[in-house]
Amino acid sequence: QVQLVESGGGLVQPGGSLRLSCAASGFTFSSYAMRWYRQAPGKERELVAHITSAGGRTNYADFVKGRFTITRDNAKNTVYLQMNSLKLEDTAVYYCNARWVPREYWGQGIQVTVSS
Repeated sequence: QVQLVESGGGLVQPGGSLRLSCAASGFTFSSYAMRWYRQAPGKERELVAHITSAGGRTNYADFVKGRFTITRDNAKNTVYLQMNSLKLEDTAVYYCNARWVPREYWGQGIQVTVSS
């Protein structure tokens, strides 16, 4: 049974920080690139950050560069998204994604709300 379980979301004020975690099981985590996506109400799902299977390369959407950091711990089968300097427009459901073409797995999503 493949599982990706996000945690660490919630309500935060503008300028604040959160760290999302995604715990993986049921597949060979170290073989998969990991991604974080997000989707706001009425908008398409968008890629936030990407990290290669060994953690050697990362990529970020322009709207989070300098604010968010993706990391992974293959020994713990976990990927993280550190979110700093949060803005109102960061409010969305955040999804953990694992990919090793042609395989792809998704977490259930977790709410992040940035509000004063």
